[in-house]
Amino acid sequence: MERFIIEGGIPLNGTVTPSGNKNAALPIVAASLLTDRPVTLHNLPNIGDVRTMLALLEDLGATVQWHENHSVTIQASRICSTCPDPEMFSQIRGSLTLLGPMLGRAGRITLTLPGGDRIGRRRLDTHILALGALGATVEHTDRLELRAKTLHGADIWLDEASVTGTENAIMAACLAKGETVIRNAASEPHVQELCHFLNALGAQIQGIGSNVVR
Repeated sequence: MERFIIEGGIPLNGTVTPSGNKNAALPIVAASLLTDRPVTLHNLPNIGDVRTMLALLEDLGATVQWHENHSVTIQASRICSTCPDPEMFSQIRGSLTLLGPMLGRAGRITLTLPGGDRIGRRRLDTHILALGALGATVEHTDRLELRAKTLHGADIWLDEASVTGTENAIMAACLAKGETVIRNAASEPHVQELCHFLNALGAQIQGIGSNVVR
């Protein structure tokens, strides 16, 4: 059996830079679609999931420029597609965080659902209910299409404290008209990081780290 043998009593020294949190990076990358101005992210984990999310943004019309191993500039001057590449979209769960930004910025997103109906409770219900409260409509055939001519503020009770559901609701609310209150919101550190990022872009988010976000 393999073992780790740790011998103490030796002083530690040196410098370590912690890697960026993937679960914070993916929604922050998606949130870059909310503005047409360039966004530069540092300490971005250069891993497969992040590269896939960046490729999805490029497919939608954004430009992506790596400066070094962990810094990247994203600029979504225009959105040229509202249908993310199905193969790339299905590769990572974090791709769901495109729903809120795309509704806010482009007013529409269309998802291909390969392999039968995957809209059930474990996947999209919380997202759809929250985005619907903000004014989105949903059409489900062989594809899932969300549209919102305009988004409006709302008082939302999430049916579960879903992390990605909370993130999508927050991102969509940033470009909605009026104030939004999200109750039973997830409060994980990566949700907080997203909120701080959005505030840096000009959003006005209060209650960060709590279960009620305004």
